[in-house]
Amino acid sequence: MQFEFATAGRILFGPGTVARAGGIVAGMGRRALLVTGASSGRARVLRDLLEGAGIPWVDMTVPGEPTVDLVEDGIRHARAEGCDVVVGFGGGSALDTAKAIAAMLGDGGTLLEHLEVIGEGRPLRGVAVPCVAIPTTAGTGSEVTRNAVLTATGHRVKVSLRGPQLLPRIALVDPELTYGLPPAQTASSGLDALTQLIEPFTSSRANPLADALCREGIARASRALPLACDAADSRVLSPGQRAAREEMALAALLGGLALANAGLGAVHGFASVIGGAFAAPHGAVCGVLLPVVVEANVRALHERQPGGATLARYEEVARLLTGRQDATAPDGAAWLHDLVASLDVPPLASYGISHDDVPALVEAASRASSMRANPVALTPGELAGILERAL
Repeated sequence: MQFEFATAGRILFGPGTVARAGGIVAGMGRRALLVTGASSGRARVLRDLLEGAGIPWVDMTVPGEPTVDLVEDGIRHARAEGCDVVVGFGGGSALDTAKAIAAMLGDGGTLLEHLEVIGEGRPLRGVAVPCVAIPTTAGTGSEVTRNAVLTATGHRVKVSLRGPQLLPRIALVDPELTYGLPPAQTASSGLDALTQLIEPFTSSRANPLADALCREGIARASRALPLACDAADSRVLSPGQRAAREEMALAALLGGLALANAGLGAVHGFASVIGGAFAAPHGAVCGVLLPVVVEANVRALHERQPGGATLARYEEVARLLTGRQDATAPDGAAWLHDLVASLDVPPLASYGISHDDVPALVEAASRASSMRANPVALTPGELAGILERAL
């Protein structure tokens, strides 16, 4: 048995943890690049903490999913301003942008040298400048992963920048920062987190350390996600809803740790391709695909590997999701279908995807890196069937 486990240099988790951010950043640099999401006003608490710690900062806003051009602009901006520490504050888009900029500031080369698919894919060089990742959504787990996903707009594809330099120096996870998320965004990010727990657990690269994290995370997310989304006004949460948000923040962190070390699968193989070609939110795409992919994988495993270890893993997933010891793998898929329906996750057709797009999406997804870790090799017909069902 051989495996590697790598993560952020230090992880801080818990309500109120953001209060420590000022002192942490002050210990890492003299001038910060503060990368935030579209709602940059939410970072006011962090700006106040940086000011209190005597750290000047330069703002950078990520209005949507990060693009190659946006990151290149950020690198130039950070260099011109003399930033020696990068702070990402927001969802996965802000964190991926911050990580990519921090890595490239230490590399000294061009982004295109290191990007997959559209670039040369060369390994990163040097040591990244310190990066502090502070998530405000419970979904991507980007605070503990060693890649950044960027959209190459001209190519209509998502590409990755990878390497140990992408791991943040500090991951600071404060569940209170997720309290203001509206239910729809909570659902979308939460389904991404759940997917990133199920896929590593059933991946061809699964390992015992990641397995333990996935088991813990799946059990927590299955209980917490419906309650976390059940808030008519996201500004007024009951004690139970606040506890559920905390559970989801932990589940997202566990999912990030797992995927970074055990890989993903067909859900993310499709999601990366769809997100590059259509204006479709990543978490919602993962959510609508997850139950259909689980069904397809279970069916293929029954046909090609009956009685195998991976099929037993899907049965364990079903028990964790449903809380029933007699649950079967199809029961788990049915539970996921019911969850997605209860959260009003739209089908793929709502993003302009049609039957005519299926062949091209299947061809592109079959080459995606995540697809290589799927527990069973799916045929083009099986992959097409997944998309057809998710339309």
